[in-house]
Amino acid sequence: QVQLVESGGGLVQPGGSLRLSCAASGFPFSSYSMGWVRQAHGKGLEWVSHFNVGNGNTYYAKSVKGRFTIYRDNAKNTLYLQMNSLKPEDTAVYYCKKGRFAYSDWGGHGAPEYDYWGQGTQVTVSS
Repeated sequence: QVQLVESGGGLVQPGGSLRLSCAASGFPFSSYSMGWVRQAHGKGLEWVSHFNVGNGNTYYAKSVKGRFTIYRDNAKNTLYLQMNSLKPEDTAVYYCKKGRFAYSDWGGHGAPEYDYWGQGTQVTVSS
């Protein structure tokens, strides 16, 4: 079955960096677009970033653009999120999500379609 296991979260000071990983199994990882979303305590889900499987385009929420980088290693079936210049408002549980359809790219408008997600990893940015 599909499994997504996030790791790499932790406590970091403002201005610091973290790299999140999402180990995928149970499906052909290289055939699917993938994304990251986050949820701060008491708030709704916020989409963070997306990686298209076909054209390789990447997309970012305005709140993280220029600070976060999404990338993937298909040989390792792993999705990453490099987070730099972290701010307290980045504090949240981060989840990776699998695209709903194989070989399907998102055009950057509306909302990307996902189906499965992992258990999440907590990121806390605080001094």
